[in-house]
Amino acid sequence: MENEKILVGKIVAAQGLRGELRVNSFTENPSDIGTLPLGLKFIRAIGKNLAICKMDGINDRTNAETLIGRELYINRSDLPDAKDGEFYIIDLIGMKVGEHNITDVHNFGAGDILELSNGRMVSFKNAKVDFEKRAVVF
Repeated sequence: MENEKILVGKIVAAQGLRGELRVNSFTENPSDIGTLPLGLKFIRAIGKNLAICKMDGINDRTNAETLIGRELYINRSDLPDAKDGEFYIIDLIGMKVGEHNITDVHNFGAGDILELSNGRMVSFKNAKVDFEKRAVVF
């Protein structure tokens, strides 16, 4: 699990003429994307999940445009330890909801949705995570 790759962002557009990038950050705060070992320097946040970043060697819009669509991954071991009472969404994968396993977690804008091994999707709202039992209960 230490070398498991975690998706933390995606380059969605070029910004301006100097090679800056718009990054859709999947981190708690958009500025956190600049603290991860991705080679990105955080410039500023625009909106809830978008960050303007700079990458070494990308100095004009043409070069920045070649990176559009690139997904940004880090190793699980590169994530900072979660604080007490907190966890990473990735930690929910494989946990049980009733008799079924969580296979994925989605967020379409209205909150986190757990996808289960039986194909059902359930809202994560008001759920409690039991790490000892590796289960999510409602």
